[in-house]
Amino acid sequence: MRKIEFKIREAHGGAAFAVHVTPRSDKDEISGWHADMLRIRLTAAPVEGAANEALTRLLAKCLGVPRRNIEIIKGGTSRNKLVCVVGLSAHEVEERVASFIKDEDTPDSGVRSL
Repeated sequence: MRKIEFKIREAHGGAAFAVHVTPRSDKDEISGWHADMLRIRLTAAPVEGAANEALTRLLAKCLGVPRRNIEIIKGGTSRNKLVCVVGLSAHEVEERVASFIKDEDTPDSGVRSL
């Protein structure tokens, strides 16, 4: 089994982590890992900030925080982004994300949609 190290840093009064976004997908979901980044698929197109808005909405729902607490720090126009969650520690983010990512050995490949 391959072990992925999810890198979360304390930052801006919360926790920061990298995500890889795939726009124009079939559904909004946290779908696993892309290198050491969290892989997120979104139905929204990357036009006029629609995908960024969908990303903040999905992460807020997954992490149980208001959307205003999710901030895209870097990569606003890129698929690779650095996201900050204000008000949660790195440990809290890791635990909440882990509940959406199953063990890679499970038959359904670790995908959990919202």
